[in-house]
Amino acid sequence: MTLVFSVYGVAQPKGNMRAFHPKGMKFPILTDSNRNVKSWSQLVAQAASEAIQQLPEHDRAVMTGAVRLSVRFFMPRPKKYTTKSRLQAPCITMPDWDKLSRAVGDALSQVVYRDDSQIVEAVVTKQYCALTDAPHADIRVEPTAGTSPISVPPAPLPLFAGGTV
Repeated sequence: MTLVFSVYGVAQPKGNMRAFHPKGMKFPILTDSNRNVKSWSQLVAQAASEAIQQLPEHDRAVMTGAVRLSVRFFMPRPKKYTTKSRLQAPCITMPDWDKLSRAVGDALSQVVYRDDSQIVEAVVTKQYCALTDAPHADIRVEPTAGTSPISVPPAPLPLFAGGTV
């Protein structure tokens, strides 16, 4: 089963978990530092559920094997990047791509796959949306063998003072 869907809204990053221990309580209470991530996660889970319902009945099971997650985030475009010469500007502002993808990965747990630990490959991009588009995320979840990941060449050996290794 390959699942492809879009989620409209401003993507929210998964914040850092904070624990506090109220007086008289046995266990600490965990909170997320980003209050908006819960509503974003609900949007992602709802869009995934709706996409699953569009699949044939025999493909509607929760994935149990290795998964490849591909996400393209289209972030709101700042006003300074609306001129024709700056339309292709890279999105190098906050939030970080990894915190954005963590929020999506967690939101899809128990909806598309059992746990986000099943994600063995990920392709994530972050860019500004087009002038006529609303901020959104395009998400693709598919099974993978996970045995032949993307090839990353080894780094060259450093040269020392004498110019040799």
